[in-house]
Amino acid sequence: MEKTEKYRLLERQVAALVEGETDTIAKMANLAAALHETFGFWWTGFYRVVGSDAELVEVPSPRELVLGPFQGPVACMHIPYGKGVCGTAWKRNETVVVPDVEEFPGHIACSSASKSEIVVPVHGAGGEVVAVLDIDSDRLATFDDEDRVWLERIVTLL
Repeated sequence: MEKTEKYRLLERQVAALVEGETDTIAKMANLAAALHETFGFWWTGFYRVVGSDAELVEVPSPRELVLGPFQGPVACMHIPYGKGVCGTAWKRNETVVVPDVEEFPGHIACSSASKSEIVVPVHGAGGEVVAVLDIDSDRLATFDDEDRVWLERIVTLL
């Protein structure tokens, strides 16, 4: 089955999986599993934006990306704003496609097996970035504009 058809089926599957579900973490978990199973990526998961200067803590915590639901090997747990591919996608508020992670300035290597990557921002009701979908491949140049378009559509189902 070609990539376009896989995405079409996946979009319908995810819509059915999340229909009526109000828990965002549960929805992220099933979306990560469905993507991972459909395409066999090296790593598929979410990083959530957490922390706020407004939180009631003794020392204000900076906002950062914190590991959320995922499929694949162990991963980095915290990513600062603007750092690595995930932090860059968050800062730019746009999808970042990296054909070769070795050529991305400031790439955070959670695994040396990762060769290419796509990171898609997930927006909250107010349009702010609340998480990112991060997908890594163990092959170079796995992701293209078609992946970007479909993944941007699919994350809106969250």
